[in-house]
This record gives sequence, C-alpha cells and structure tokens, in this order.
Amino acid sequence: MTAAIPAPTPEPPAKTAPAPAGDVWLPFPPEEVAGLPEAFRYRRWDGEDEFPGDPADCVFYVTPYMKSQAVTLRPLPRMPALRVVQTLTAGIDNITAGLSDLPAGVRLCNARGVHEASTAELALTLILASLRGIPAMVRGQDREEWRGGFYEALADRSVLIVGHGSIGAAVEDRLRPFECGRIDRVARSARTAAHGRVHALADLPGLLPEADVVILCTPLTEDTRGLVDAAFLARMKDGALLVNVARGPVVDTGALLVELESGRLHAALDVTDPEPLPAGHPLWHAPNVLITPHVGGSSSAFEPRAKRLVARQLTRFAAGEPVDNTVLITD
Repeated sequence: MTAAIPAPTPEPPAKTAPAPAGDVWLPFPPEEVAGLPEAFRYRRWDGEDEFPGDPADCVFYVTPYMKSQAVTLRPLPRMPALRVVQTLTAGIDNITAGLSDLPAGVRLCNARGVHEASTAELALTLILASLRGIPAMVRGQDREEWRGGFYEALADRSVLIVGHGSIGAAVEDRLRPFECGRIDRVARSARTAAHGRVHALADLPGLLPEADVVILCTPLTEDTRGLVDAAFLARMKDGALLVNVARGPVVDTGALLVELESGRLHAALDVTDPEPLPAGHPLWHAPNVLITPHVGGSSSAFEPRAKRLVARQLTRFAAGEPVDNTVLITD
C-alpha cells in the first residue's frame, strides 16, 4: 500500500535525523559521480545477475536505467533497511509493482529534471520529420528517387499538448519559436502555467477537433492507460498527427491501427504497446507512421543530468534533509 504525495506541495525545509550509514546502490561507477557524500558505502549495480553486496545493507537504491521491470524489482524484497528509491526515469510505472515488498516510510523519487531536454528534442524531431515527409524522402534516397513537392509546415499549425508536466512544458518551450498558430495544454487538473491556461482532462473532447498535432507527454497511470482510444482518435481532425513520447499503453494500438490504415490520421511514436514492437507486428508497416525505439531520454544529455541528480539527492539524504522529487511514500 502507498500514500500519494501531491507533487506541487513543497516539503518543509526543516532537517530530520541524519541518514543512517549503509550502502548506496548506483547503476554507474561511483568514482564517475562528482560530489557524492562520504557517509555511505557505494556499490555499483546495473542489473547484473550477481548483487554487489548484501541487499539488506542498502539504504538508498538508484534503479538501473532501461532495464526490465523484473530486473529492477529483484532486490527490493531483500532491502529491509531501504529509505529511498531513486528512479532514473520520468515515470514510476516500472517500480510501483514492487513497493508492497518494502517497509513503511520508503520514499520513491522520480528523475524530474533529467529527461526534459532530450525528450522535448525528440518530440520536435518527430513532429518536423513527419510533417515534412522525411521518412518517405529517406526511402526515396535509398532508391535514388527525387521526391519533390509541397509538405506540411509546423508554422501556423494548432498544437495540443496532453500532459503538461515538466516534459510537456519543455516541449512547449521548444515549440514556441516555430510560429505555431495555437498551443493548447491539458493536464490532470486545470491551472495556469507560464505560457497560459492548462485545461483539465475533461476538456479534451472539445480541444481535439481543433488540433493539427496532438502530443502525448502524460505519465502512465490508471487514469491515462488507454486514454487514446477509438473515441479519442475519432475526435481528431482528418490528417492530424498524433505524437507519443509518453508510454505505449496510453494509446490503444488496435484503435490507432484502424485510423492509420484508413489514411485518416498520421502518427509518430517513440513508444508502443507492445514494446519492444515485435517483428511482424502490423504497426511496423502501417501507412503514415514514424516509429523510434523508445529513445526519448536516451541521449548524451541523460548521463550528466542523472549523475547531478543522484549527487544532489544523496547530499540532501546524508544531511537529513528531505529529498526532492518525492512521488509517494510507502505505508
């Protein structure tokens, strides 16, 4: 069982008791992480079969990056002293299934601040490549074909961002210089952001028919799983582009295939359901789709940001200060 902590609520700055001595598990060599406090013993573990030490001694677990859920969860039942689980992903859906194995009071932290730049860059890449027909041009180049003509521009288009957290906001920041005609934002609840109004999810039916480009940046939760279903897609205007840099199960793959095969919609997908997309799956060869293999956060921008986050979190933890990015606490 877990108790959720509302993300916008800041923790009090007051110090708590200093962190206990113990092991910290890192997925990269500790000597490559500048600024680590000396209060802990550091163990490198990136999902190998053999554990680097006794899991019972681990007080701070930085999960391996881009490993399977089974690998990530394997040590948790043997970590009774654990105080913090720090993921290196923006979402936490790969870890929540193992939280029932942990004692009360363990903080689960996400990697807010690590993936925004890289994922936003890929979102823009997918949009521009899809609108300007780059996939067809690359295939044409392979066949020595000159594929001239007129193509869609991002300028003057209406864009809808579904999921306006830190990644959605980073996408918007990069969209703004492209002279979009309109940018709308949707999140779980309505609020005002730096660039204007953020609509609630309940407003989606009225916004979808106006959007030329719909960008999915939402986390995978019970509320967003299957959010993009047949009804959602039916509300999108003819010729619109769906971009998914969120999680594959946010989209009903079968419903999307129907729209793609009819030629009514286009899609650019960094994530799919299932994932990895198996050979022979019809999505590979559906018309009007561009697929990248879940590389939104996997760029040269990842490692330096991840290491800075880990060092900052461990410094706070060693000093008895609340760690940042706490998503929930086990109870």
